[in-house]
Amino acid sequence: MKKLPFLGAACGIVLSIAASSSAQTTPITLPEVSPKATVSQTIGITEVSVVYHRPSVNKREVWGKLVPYGYNYLNFGTSRKAPWRAGANENTVISFQHDVSIAGKPLKAGTYGLFMAVTPEGTVTVIFSNDSEHWGSFFYDEAHDALRFDVKWEDAPFHELLIYDFSEVTKTSAVLALSWEKKRIPIPIAVETDQHVIASLKRELNSQKGFTHLAFVEAAQYLVTNNLDLELALKWADTAAGAAFPGQRTFLTLSTKAQVLEKMGRTAEAVPVMNEALKFGNPLQIHQFGRQLLAAGNAQRALDVFKLNAERHPNQWPVNYGLARGLSAIGDYKSALDALLKAQKEVPAGDTLNGPAIEANIEKLKRRENIN
Repeated sequence: MKKLPFLGAACGIVLSIAASSSAQTTPITLPEVSPKATVSQTIGITEVSVVYHRPSVNKREVWGKLVPYGYNYLNFGTSRKAPWRAGANENTVISFQHDVSIAGKPLKAGTYGLFMAVTPEGTVTVIFSNDSEHWGSFFYDEAHDALRFDVKWEDAPFHELLIYDFSEVTKTSAVLALSWEKKRIPIPIAVETDQHVIASLKRELNSQKGFTHLAFVEAAQYLVTNNLDLELALKWADTAAGAAFPGQRTFLTLSTKAQVLEKMGRTAEAVPVMNEALKFGNPLQIHQFGRQLLAAGNAQRALDVFKLNAERHPNQWPVNYGLARGLSAIGDYKSALDALLKAQKEVPAGDTLNGPAIEANIEKLKRRENIN
């Protein structure tokens, strides 16, 4: 019994040490009350990611209480006007792979601390700070702001845990939003994707990725499809179809060059290049080019291409189907019907789409209707 006081004192010392240690970082891993989360989204080719911690409502009053309005001294650290950390624990951190615009304001590629200052009226000042490695906002310094803008929060379905997500994603934009309790704070992001793609293509084509003609074809096709820097597109198409490595003269490389020339309005130069491309084309490639001509309203040129396909690849699918389309486009329905009846016998086994389509087109031709 005389040892009990000593035992009690020892317990007190242990509890004191435990209490002191619990406030410090420990080498062991335990579940966090506000768990860590990461969300990312690629906009065009630009990755945007957010790393944050997710506090819960837990039956508490959030806005104005857990998240104090405005800027405050938090009884610790150097900041006397600290905004909300836009999450829990460490900085909420947002990273942009390339330069972006936030609510119309430019922001350089990089990693930023994300803070917010909320007002009772629902206006939120969203802050991107060059300080991204702090704990919370205890050391926030307005002088280190990279960008800030004001936005109105929105009413939203209840979220127990704070969450960031991306919506309205397009090739050039997205909306990043923080949602918690019954409020949503949107952050509009815009990206000059085409500029970033061109810069990326220039780098990649000068690397090992440029050791194949297919890379130059795809790069040229991107530019011509999006009507971007056609002189550069032609340079890349010339490389793809050139005699020097990695160039190859194929239907794909030559037709790509012809496509670029056509887009540039240099039709007289495009035609002989495309004629050379047709020499390398398989039945389907030539057929598809004929369909493109039909779609462009060039019926006679399309028919010439379909006839060329029939001469080089007689009775191969889908040569007679193309010939029927070309003849139908110029109003020769009788010849078109003869070609389509041949095509009906050539439909590949297992093709469940073209058989019924041909049957319907046969009836159209019998009524002297264009099947295109």
